[in-house]
Amino acid sequence: MKRFLSILGSTGSIGTQTLDVVRGLDLQVCALAANSNITLLENQIREFKPQLVAVFDLDAAKKLKIAVADTPVKVVAGMDGVCEAAAISSADLVLNSVVGMVGLKPTLAAISSKKDVALANKETLVAGGALVMNAAKENNVKIFPVDSEHSAIFQCLQGCPEKKALKRLILTASGGPFFGKKIDELQSVTPQQALKHPNWSMGAKITIDCATMMNKGLEIIEASWLFDMPASKIDVVVHRESVIHSMIEYEDNSVIAQLGVPDMRIPIQYAITYPQRFPSPVKQLDLTDYGKLTFYKPDDQTFACLRACKRAIELGGLAPAAANGANEVAVKLFLNNQISFTNIGDLVNQAVTNQSNVKNISSVDDILQADEDARNFVLNAVGQL
Repeated sequence: MKRFLSILGSTGSIGTQTLDVVRGLDLQVCALAANSNITLLENQIREFKPQLVAVFDLDAAKKLKIAVADTPVKVVAGMDGVCEAAAISSADLVLNSVVGMVGLKPTLAAISSKKDVALANKETLVAGGALVMNAAKENNVKIFPVDSEHSAIFQCLQGCPEKKALKRLILTASGGPFFGKKIDELQSVTPQQALKHPNWSMGAKITIDCATMMNKGLEIIEASWLFDMPASKIDVVVHRESVIHSMIEYEDNSVIAQLGVPDMRIPIQYAITYPQRFPSPVKQLDLTDYGKLTFYKPDDQTFACLRACKRAIELGGLAPAAANGANEVAVKLFLNNQISFTNIGDLVNQAVTNQSNVKNISSVDDILQADEDARNFVLNAVGQL
């Protein structure tokens, strides 16, 4: 199979695993984009020889230009540069794995250039779901989910005869490092403790989101857009072993699940090669290694971020963008030891309630304004803590 890829977020956890998949399948990399890790990016340039590389950080971009001056690669910078990488004419698939709201504009740039998108950036659909899905439909562009949970649902749906046969989506959650804890036990949690995920190796922000269960709340919103399902038909079950990645339930109450060892290279590869399957570097699943699989109801009273996301999608409009923006700032503050772990959920809930401008989204500017308002709300609130 020959694919021509633009990989946004190539130095992050998903990006580096994507390049593992590229090595195994001998795919062509047309463009790379990263925030500021130019040491790793330079190594990637020399190995994969892309035509174009974007560096979001302007100072880092200047340094990279000097470092790779002996190569023919074009180095661009800032958000415009990342969008240029997303829209590069030689690519037929853009894998977007950047973290945070910065992923929205590049996703729309790829879609407007009629590129299929393999999406690992949750914020794109959480904050801008209506705009993104409408743009994809108008441009006849496919969006392939990369998150393990959404990929699992996507894979299960390949056997779905028609939409009306589908009754429910069931997202699985690991429960993170603090499963079973109550609020009073989480007051003194440190960033180091929160960064110890039991099953997955991910970047800091996503790992904290798993610990607060914000990640699962964002996935409910994302799944609603990806699969055109109301949030009322999307459930969450805590599954500690992370072997079942998610499930679908049919009208006759038959449940179909997708299983595999916890390794992101399976969903990454499937998003790139769909509808074909190829051998992968991932370990074969042996259920006898586990012995048993366990399931629990999520605790959205203790893990307030999950409750906040459910509330945000009920409100609709710009409320999800507010939840996402508030969370991004709160996570940074927690990692810098400026707020407590439990403050994160409280602040996200308050920001959702504060987003009074719940309306239909007409432009990217609407989303970015809601995002900025929520960030400022959190910063102001923290000043009063």
